[in-house]
Amino acid sequence: MKTATAPDISDGHLVSRHPATGAETGRFPVSGRGDVVHAVSTARQAAEWWARCGFAERRDVLLRCRAVMAGRVRELMQLIRVETGKSVSDAFTEIATSFEHMKWAPKNARRVLGPRRVPTPLTLWDHTAYLEYRPYGVVAVIGPWNYPLHTPMGSIVYALAAGNTVVFKPSEYTPGVGQWLADVVNEVAGRPIVTVVHGTGEVGAWLCEADIDKIAFTGSVSTARKVATAAAKRLVPTLIEGGGKDAVIVDVDADLDRAAEFTVWASMTNAGQSCTGFERVYVVDEVADAFIDKLVECAGNVTVGAEESNIGPITMPGQIDVIASHIQDAVERGATAVVGGPSAVRPPYVHPTILLDVPAESKALTEETFGPVLVVNRVADAQEALRQANSLRFGLGGAVFGRRRALDLARNLKSGMAAINTGFAYAAVPALPFGGVGESGYGRAHGDDGLREFAYAKSITRRRAPQLLPFMSMRRRPIHNKLIEKYLGLGGRARGRDRPVVK
Repeated sequence: MKTATAPDISDGHLVSRHPATGAETGRFPVSGRGDVVHAVSTARQAAEWWARCGFAERRDVLLRCRAVMAGRVRELMQLIRVETGKSVSDAFTEIATSFEHMKWAPKNARRVLGPRRVPTPLTLWDHTAYLEYRPYGVVAVIGPWNYPLHTPMGSIVYALAAGNTVVFKPSEYTPGVGQWLADVVNEVAGRPIVTVVHGTGEVGAWLCEADIDKIAFTGSVSTARKVATAAAKRLVPTLIEGGGKDAVIVDVDADLDRAAEFTVWASMTNAGQSCTGFERVYVVDEVADAFIDKLVECAGNVTVGAEESNIGPITMPGQIDVIASHIQDAVERGATAVVGGPSAVRPPYVHPTILLDVPAESKALTEETFGPVLVVNRVADAQEALRQANSLRFGLGGAVFGRRRALDLARNLKSGMAAINTGFAYAAVPALPFGGVGESGYGRAHGDDGLREFAYAKSITRRRAPQLLPFMSMRRRPIHNKLIEKYLGLGGRARGRDRPVVK
């Protein structure tokens, strides 16, 4: 079998391969600059029709899309698995959470974005004020390879529900999932409301420079900076999710069995290739030994390989080198591998690794590893755990295991999301906004905020009665100003009377 290499381009086509076997899974024409322009133009034409459809019709179309996808779910699962190498459980989890968003967004779009009246002041009693949210037009979505359905769906279905059309650039490692998604949506809609462009980062750069109205990007911090820079040239608004280095705090009153179970799942699921994956643990010294014993036991039960294993291969071959370097660096600096270690890296797989007492300057503690590697450090107390958890430039998610202080600690984590006594469940709740702070990005997908992310606020005032008080007129006289002054409670201050100066 040919070992998977990426990106694999042959005769002008992007070749998708199974990351474990190297077997070809599909070929897709690489888009040129002209193809990108054409895709945006096609989306622009469809956007006029799609926006006019209104909330009810868009809701029906998107729910029909979900139903069609549900009927072809085994086909979709197989496609995700062969392109990413995911286990059956990981692929099913991704599909299940994606389908929840496909239901929530269209069902809630009218409530969140629909027209509503807002109060007016007495000075404008003769006016009615309205607030509504209008679609931007064409939204560019640049998706990742680790969750090729769930992550872009968190932008695509919200953008569509808000009345936009989408130009989707899937990862060069998972083009088949992106194309499948667009084909199903367009088949149901009868119009190209999702167009797709394929290729490497160069195609993504062309898309950012094209005539689009909003960009939703998920990927590395370095690429996020390039996207934001390109968007800034035309003042195009952006939604950025740049990854994380999520921390876990284990307090003295934590249920250690549950803490170990959920921490292992959230750090190892999808072979650790989750932006919200738990990568750092700060455990209070009083319970550290017991917690680590349970953690080691849980990690020892994780199976690696094909089909029914818990985790599959690393999807992007280049990521294996990053993971290996982080493990090696930590060990060389004095960390102890109680599970795995340098020998855990067996391309295309990486087996679970748990590192103890990792020095603060280690890559495994300061940079995103994006693999099944977990750092565990002891701390004196929960406040020290919080300080160290907040010490990095990332701020996507995080978790706290404990009872009495858990909510307060979770609130004070420097992150856009936090979990208490569970894994990163917030990613699976459609009503909760998803996003981070710092180098983990800005803007929000999912929830009410996610719908508003893909629409701009439109304020409208309408005069509904004769103007008795000429507040907005050249007919206003001193008597009118006195009435306004009395209503506003300004007293003599509006006329500039002297007031004592407080020293």
